Amino acid sequence: MNERQKVLLIRLSAMGDVIFTIPLANALTDAGYEVTWLVSEKGYSLVKNNPCVDKVILAPIEKWKKTGTPIKNFFEYLSIIKSIRKEKYDIALDTQLILKSLLWMMFCGAKRRIVAKNYRELAILGGNEVIEKTRIGYEPHSVKSYLKYAEHLGIMGNDIKVSLPETSDATKNKINKLLKTIDKEKPIIIASPATTWVTKHWNRDNWKDLLLKLKDDYNIILTGTEKDKELLSYIDNGYLNLCGQTNLEELQELLGRGDLVISMDSGTTHLAWAVQKPKIVSIFCSTPESLYAPLGTDEKYVSVSAKNICPPCHRRKCPKGTNECTNYPKVDDVYNSVIKLIKG
Repeated sequence: MNERQKVLLIRLSAMGDVIFTIPLANALTDAGYEVTWLVSEKGYSLVKNNPCVDKVILAPIEKWKKTGTPIKNFFEYLSIIKSIRKEKYDIALDTQLILKSLLWMMFCGAKRRIVAKNYRELAILGGNEVIEKTRIGYEPHSVKSYLKYAEHLGIMGNDIKVSLPETSDATKNKINKLLKTIDKEKPIIIASPATTWVTKHWNRDNWKDLLLKLKDDYNIILTGTEKDKELLSYIDNGYLNLCGQTNLEELQELLGRGDLVISMDSGTTHLAWAVQKPKIVSIFCSTPESLYAPLGTDEKYVSVSAKNICPPCHRRKCPKGTNECTNYPKVDDVYNSVIKLIKG
């Protein structure tokens, strides 16, 4: 490429999907493109100062939801669109493919606006170049589906490169203080029992039983947000409970201190994968491992699921009305996976 072409990458949220899009940004950057990422608040700190991009633009969608002033929000949107159009992007890529991204894609002014056939909510209207479906059913993994945009631009290769911004010294010092009481002779297991959908949550009694089996031989650290306090209090049995005590950058640093992470199909799992340091045992209930489980070798990443009992429906609300899948996998199946991985 003689002259760096300018690419606008539109992936607004959520945290996991932003992380899954980072390998695409790296592929574009490594191929010589100048990459700008348009992202909302939930993924902003993951992208800002990330070596995968040259520039980041914040779409303050969460702020707009809370202000309740549509006219003011609309004019702020127009101001951001105006600044985007001034950049005269050669290419825009919409990996979100919903109405929320359409409103940016349609008016961004890029010469080539590329969308895929697996769009929803009329998102195809934002493009002037349409590629085949990047995903059919539960295949391929989300990371690989986003990389199909790179393939469409002639960027080939099997390398999946994930990167994160460096954490600050202040963040490192805070995590040092939070971990000062742990037993340095024991490995660190970080447990993150909470996620978003009810159907993605593993039974809380299963969590309690699992961590009790691990308690004597490992440092157990619990993580979660303020809204997860009731759940983590129920599970807690004298562990280091850091619920509500870390922001996203601090959680990134904390995950880098762990030997193994046990979590759900959640942002924490995906962030732990992006950190690239800890081993991960991920528990899947209603969602498919094939789309969201950490990518890598079986010596580092293991996912355990309820698929043999109740195949993944990928729904927020159980179609049977029973949430049966959230009782599986069995505690012993997860425990055996943890022991095999951490001692391997």
